Amino acid sequence: MDKQWYVVNTYSGHENKVKEKLEMRAESMDMKDYIFRVIVPEQKEIEVKDGVQKEKIKKMFPGYILVEMVMSDEAWYVVRNTPGVTGFIGSSGKGAKPTPLQPYEVDKVLANMGISRLDVDKELEVGARVKIIAGPFTGMFGVIDSIDLPNQKINLTVDLFGQETSVEVELSQIQIA
Repeated sequence: MDKQWYVVNTYSGHENKVKEKLEMRAESMDMKDYIFRVIVPEQKEIEVKDGVQKEKIKKMFPGYILVEMVMSDEAWYVVRNTPGVTGFIGSSGKGAKPTPLQPYEVDKVLANMGISRLDVDKELEVGARVKIIAGPFTGMFGVIDSIDLPNQKINLTVDLFGQETSVEVELSQIQIA
């Protein structure tokens, strides 16, 4: 099963507490192989008050957190029953598991925060095989030649009509194969 991103509804104003509790529960209940990252979507804003500029961190979606997880019965139970969690977005209730976010949706939110959907340190390395999931080369597989993190770009070698060709794609356009 693949790890995917889900939106979890929390009590508004309790997002950071829920994040902490969920991370602690994942650790104590031995769910680190199912629950990976918990993120409170925030962005910095510059506020000018009385002629003084102040940097302020503002929640992008008050009352919501993003959880990267493998949707197993146990992981679903742990997240749902974390104090402060009111449910998953994309679930009809009645025991139905939620729908994960699409990679492009996650990329948009995380890019605003300056982070990547892919765990670059652990998942991406030169020589790794990836699948292109967006753009003109959708559905093709390639091998990473180089990674340009500041510009969120990756150079891949793909098999194009029987010939190895180098292409540049954005980080948001790939997933680990």
